[in-house]
Amino acid sequence: MTKQRIGIAGYGVVGKRRRAHIDETEQLETVAVCDQTFTSACTLADGVRAYPTYRELLDHEGLDAIFISLPNYLAPDVTIAALQRGLHAFCEKPPGRTVEDVQRVMEVERSTPGRILKYGFNHRYHESVREGMRRVASGELGQIINLRGVYGKSNIVPFAGSWRAKRDHAGGGILLDQGIHMVDLIRLFGGEFPEVKSFVTNAHWKEDVEDNAYALMRGPTGRIAMLHSSATQWQHLFSLEIAMTEGYIVLQGILSGSKSYGQERLIVGHRSPSPTGTAHEEVFTFLDDRSWRDEVEEFARAVTTGEGIVSGTSADALATMRLVYQIYWADPAWRETWHIADPR
Repeated sequence: MTKQRIGIAGYGVVGKRRRAHIDETEQLETVAVCDQTFTSACTLADGVRAYPTYRELLDHEGLDAIFISLPNYLAPDVTIAALQRGLHAFCEKPPGRTVEDVQRVMEVERSTPGRILKYGFNHRYHESVREGMRRVASGELGQIINLRGVYGKSNIVPFAGSWRAKRDHAGGGILLDQGIHMVDLIRLFGGEFPEVKSFVTNAHWKEDVEDNAYALMRGPTGRIAMLHSSATQWQHLFSLEIAMTEGYIVLQGILSGSKSYGQERLIVGHRSPSPTGTAHEEVFTFLDDRSWRDEVEEFARAVTTGEGIVSGTSADALATMRLVYQIYWADPAWRETWHIADPR
């Protein structure tokens, strides 16, 4: 089988982690990378060509697809350039700085049929999330009543002093950079939430972007979701609680590169007729993070067989970005300070 020749735009921590799984995937091989740390074009010890700019990478002869692990202000333009050159594209989250960035990409996507575009919403591929979705779909716990999500970091590093602290480059802070994963999961489990109330603040770190976002959201059927995305958590925390008519599901901890969010667990509670508590709980602990591998393998299948993208389509990216920006827009003070338009 002829392997798909892959380029990686942005060869930092994420780009190198992607490469490990690309090269483990039977249908793919990395042939070229780019990163600003390369001062000139060169060949790495393993034969992979390296370039200092994404434009030089896109000129590399024979590429089939590109993985994009670049800052938010570059990601949409590089995605567009790749699609226009006839390449398949895998872009990390967030898909850009604004809703308009995603819409620009989608216009080009529609004009380049046959090209696969996937966005890296990695948390959807964690086993706790997948098992949680299976339990919800089974109907054993009834219908979702409400959701409460908290995703917090112990500080705003590496925001301070980097492009992530510059609104023009990043578009947003902790909500757009990390909280977007929780927003995406709330949508995955709970559907859309057109009504949003929020408080967004940069009061603690006083950077150019937010360090905390608090949102209260209501769906068309009355389902409620609450979200706190924080860079003042002091101890890294990931928690998504889902209350249902016949029990509950709790996603607690997430396996990550930093290993700082604790064990990844799924707790399934079954409702008891007694007013004192649940009939019983099931606790599942997941020790192996296969999410990055599975995400790359899905992209490989789509590219080589023409199968559609299951998670991380441009439509997913647009809907999640719209909800992120509804949270920004719903705080009048934040909206006025940063001139945020209604994303709906």
